Amino acid sequence: MSFRHRARKRFGQNFLVDGNIIARMIRAIAPEPGQQLVEIGPGLGALTLPLLQAVGRLQAVELDRDLVAELARRCQGAGELVIHQGDALRFDFASLRENEQPLRIVGNLPYNISTPLIFHLLDYADIIADMHFTLQKEVVDRLAARVGDDAYGRLSVMVQYHCRVERLFNIAPGAFRPVPQVDSAFVRLIPHRSKPIEVNDVAVFSRLVAQAFSQRRKTLRNTLKGLLDEEQIRAAGVDPALRPEQVDLAGFAALAGQLPARS
Repeated sequence: MSFRHRARKRFGQNFLVDGNIIARMIRAIAPEPGQQLVEIGPGLGALTLPLLQAVGRLQAVELDRDLVAELARRCQGAGELVIHQGDALRFDFASLRENEQPLRIVGNLPYNISTPLIFHLLDYADIIADMHFTLQKEVVDRLAARVGDDAYGRLSVMVQYHCRVERLFNIAPGAFRPVPQVDSAFVRLIPHRSKPIEVNDVAVFSRLVAQAFSQRRKTLRNTLKGLLDEEQIRAAGVDPALRPEQVDLAGFAALAGQLPARS
């Protein structure tokens, strides 16, 4: 009996069905035997099966419990598939690491949770070799944005502090079922082994960046009110009249350096 699964809007499910796109993704990921691959949201297994065949053992985190048994059936005989039924937003990815080997994360991420999930994964950047994601194109634009770009914001700053961002290729809506209303893109994030800037306290840095972009059209003297005064902003070598999208990584690091680190 064939398995029919209606994509669930509350899970943000859009399943990959384009074989050419899937093959292109696998080539970009370049999985090899013995690597510790983790797939987030495997769905119906479009990527899972070729990944499993390439590496021999694959771990997957899937929220939709109705898909777990079917996914295991479809991948039977292709290798060892370990499925963790649960919410990736709350999942402890460090628990998947074995023998001190870094994780490789792959996922066709639901659009409705992609940004918070990326922030969650950044907490594990030190044990991740790379991440390959299918995302809404607008999110990839934000990940890769440079200072002054309209898309430049909190996500750009925090991800680029932790990772090198490589935009790989765009994906048309017709590659998915159901067909989404937006274009998608495939991106590679490679955690820095040596950070591009020095930050005394990452939590303080993150809090400052979040507050700076909370009112992105206002100047730093206004948006950072309560954290830094104009004199402190100038002491960091930054003009208080700038808007946050005009400040680069080094500028935000200098601003954060004006704040005390957490004890």
